[in-house]
Amino acid sequence: MKLAVVGGGSTYTPELIDGFARLRDTLPLTELVLVDPAAERLETVGGLARRILAKQGHPGRVTTTTDVDKGVEGADAVLLQLRVGGQAARAKDESWPLECGCVGQETTGAGGLAKALRTVPVVLDIAERVRRRAPDAWIIDFTNPVGIVTRALLQAGHRAVGLCNVAIHLQRKFAGLLGVAPEGVHLDHYGLNHLTWELAVRLGGPDGEDVLPSLLDAHGPRIADELRLPAPVLARLGVVPSYYLRYFYAHDEVVDEMRTKPSRASEVAAMEAELLEMYRDPALDEKPELLARRGGAFYSEAAVALAASLLGGGAGDGADAGGVQVVNTYNHGTLPFLPDDAVVEVPARVGPHGARPLPAPPLDPLYAGLVGHVSAYESLALDAALRGGRERVFRALLSHPLVGQYAQAEQLTDRLLAHNREHLAWL
Repeated sequence: MKLAVVGGGSTYTPELIDGFARLRDTLPLTELVLVDPAAERLETVGGLARRILAKQGHPGRVTTTTDVDKGVEGADAVLLQLRVGGQAARAKDESWPLECGCVGQETTGAGGLAKALRTVPVVLDIAERVRRRAPDAWIIDFTNPVGIVTRALLQAGHRAVGLCNVAIHLQRKFAGLLGVAPEGVHLDHYGLNHLTWELAVRLGGPDGEDVLPSLLDAHGPRIADELRLPAPVLARLGVVPSYYLRYFYAHDEVVDEMRTKPSRASEVAAMEAELLEMYRDPALDEKPELLARRGGAFYSEAAVALAASLLGGGAGDGADAGGVQVVNTYNHGTLPFLPDDAVVEVPARVGPHGARPLPAPPLDPLYAGLVGHVSAYESLALDAALRGGRERVFRALLSHPLVGQYAQAEQLTDRLLAHNREHLAWL
């Protein structure tokens, strides 16, 4: 079994490699190809990947290449984890929206739109190469903004499923609080990528007992603290929102914080420099503890489970019985107030056929309204990413609930285009 990782020079990659090594019975890789245009960084990460597999006795072969066509040739699955423009572009995404009084964040709001505009054309080019070189391969997209990127892939006819680690992170967190094995916890996780709520926490499977009320009674303040939301707000909601909902529920407070604190981009850049220095050490043969602070917790478990199910290897560790996993895929009536071709993040039964969402419970209007609003923005954002044009960028910004005012949308459009000119071919 061959798997290619495009963006394989990422500092995330050792997390992924560690999962491949530990879960070899779930996903029996024989060849792993790391693909990245940054040759020196790629060799550094590739060397550590080989040492991790060797230490754990994994027989798979790790190769590296800067050539996408060569890397994906004959692959069974291709995992995308790339960042167009690198951390430098992210730093801009987190700064110029603040000049207009809006959240500066890499996956939502104006910064998220900038990332989508840079990313979608690159991902579609890679996917076309996969179609030519490995026509039966599944594409697993971990590249943000996952919902928009996955929608672009599906609309272009690619065999693709989007993946985010928010659900598996919460599953592991709740399992620890409940004192049960993670595979015994099923989440009623519904919404869009980075805009989801845990409507129920079930023991034993999709039809199991909902223990969310008792979980909130016993651990509400602790959960709220991790989400950086007031405990009374969590109690009033009665569900657990993704931590990205803080950008919506406490927008002005977050903007004030961002104006006074170091940006996440600067923190990550410093962390990446330190991680890469660690990776260069020929004695290092395991993922360092520092990597846990980089983000992407349990990413490897989610990726292995998804790849194994898509390739016919069963549910795997981190998936529910029967291959039910939280993924990004076409709505197809799951949330009846959204178009069928919207991409939603929901529990789905995953197999070689792809992802088929489970029936969803009714979504409270408090959440459904925001989901509908952001889904409409994602449609306009994808249109701007595919066809370009200042007016399309403006329309997408004006439609976003974190913008929504024409004066701000005009200012943000000017700044977005100025900071992304080198990445937008239509300019």
